[in-house]
Amino acid sequence: MTETVESKDELASPESGSVVHVAPSPHVCDGSLTTRLMMLDVLIALAPVVAVAVYAFGWYAARQIGVCVLSCVAAEMLFAAMRKRRPMNVATDLSALVTGLILAMSLPWSAPWYVAAIGSVAAVGVGKVVFGGLGQNIFNPAMVGRAFVMICFASALGAGAYVARPEDKGEIRVGIEESSKVDVISQATPMTVMKKGETCDLMKLLWGGTNGSLGEVSAVACLIGGLYLCLRRTAAWQIPVGMILSVLVIGGLIDAIRPSDMTVFHHLLGGALLFGAFFIATDPVTSPLTARGRWIFGLGLGAVVMLLRMLSNYPEGVMFAVLLLNAVVPLINRWTIPAPVGGPVPAKK
Repeated sequence: MTETVESKDELASPESGSVVHVAPSPHVCDGSLTTRLMMLDVLIALAPVVAVAVYAFGWYAARQIGVCVLSCVAAEMLFAAMRKRRPMNVATDLSALVTGLILAMSLPWSAPWYVAAIGSVAAVGVGKVVFGGLGQNIFNPAMVGRAFVMICFASALGAGAYVARPEDKGEIRVGIEESSKVDVISQATPMTVMKKGETCDLMKLLWGGTNGSLGEVSAVACLIGGLYLCLRRTAAWQIPVGMILSVLVIGGLIDAIRPSDMTVFHHLLGGALLFGAFFIATDPVTSPLTARGRWIFGLGLGAVVMLLRMLSNYPEGVMFAVLLLNAVVPLINRWTIPAPVGGPVPAKK
């Protein structure tokens, strides 16, 4: 026969011999896997993408990143103070820094500074704080901010702005490298060009040298950072793999049925598909919890992206796909609940 303890006082008393702590699961956890370390991994993984963006767009990229990061951190601290929480403790988990950096990478270099600042406040306030803060938001905060400014400042979000060459201004030519950067900045985005039926060099999409949002310039940079996240297990590999597989299958079928200059590889390397697959869709808060659910989520993302690209007038579809599938994540979690150890619980008669 076992002895039972009938009061909390007896539980905590030294005479009882031991203290029993009652707490909800999980009871086994890795103390090294903290929010701060996960966010630090994301920042390290974003380093190649940021480096290529700054190389391609120079001061424009640096300005965009600086405005978004500072605005997100300031908004996080402001909302924390309004909720009577310690601002510095909230800001030092690096989540606001990651949100600002991903938002900046999703904006074109030509977006005005006030667009970046307003998008950052919307990302933190509307995308995260209104749901209760970090870990309770339904939608990806950076994509909420991106969607907000896209609705409010549609004309300012166009990436086809023009920068005159030095010789066009009557100035001394800086050099071939500087002149080529001006070409990159002034040309239309690859997805817009291909939407009009024109071609785009795959090697430029792979290595960099095309116009567009900061995070979609180089597919190689996105792959390097994404592989780092998957190897560190900060990101669930099923989501990007499922998304890429979905695009390959659907794009391959389209190529077979209706061949054109816009091949499946243009869909894969162009736009924000790889950046979204590794850095946006893998957000642990807004993605499914189970392995089967992550496969469904990734495959669905790729399918929605291809649907938007092929059947809508919008050349890109990653942002809309992520927000749409984020809304379905609670249902996916419910559909993919794993069976408990020992089999399902028998129904009551």
